[in-house]
Amino acid sequence: MHMTTLGSSFTAPESSMDNAASSKSHKRHQVSLTESGEEGDSEVWANFDKNFRQVQSVLDRNRALIKQVDENHQSRIPDNMVKNVALIQELNGNISKVVSMYSDLSSNFSTAFHQRGNNKGGDAKSTSGES
Repeated sequence: MHMTTLGSSFTAPESSMDNAASSKSHKRHQVSLTESGEEGDSEVWANFDKNFRQVQSVLDRNRALIKQVDENHQSRIPDNMVKNVALIQELNGNISKVVSMYSDLSSNFSTAFHQRGNNKGGDAKSTSGES
């Protein structure tokens, strides 16, 4: 089964250490953005943080599923092999969820970026157009 190769070769970083470092980095970045006085920045970043945590939750579940599929496969117990079908189907669904979540994040980021640019650019255009 090709999926087992993925499961046995899958190596993921230690999530607790990565989450802690990422959280510290994000908090520093969020503070510097909100100190700039831009309204809505903290809300935008809080939304991104929430969405990234949801993605990480699905990825963590996938890690557990892959581990279970690998263990079931190595056991060679027929009942465990049958269970792998449902586990692999869940993995497949989760991968689709992650793709969708990242697509939404990209769209939201693009929208927030362009709105922020338009707000700053709109002020500059109105003053330069009147001169």
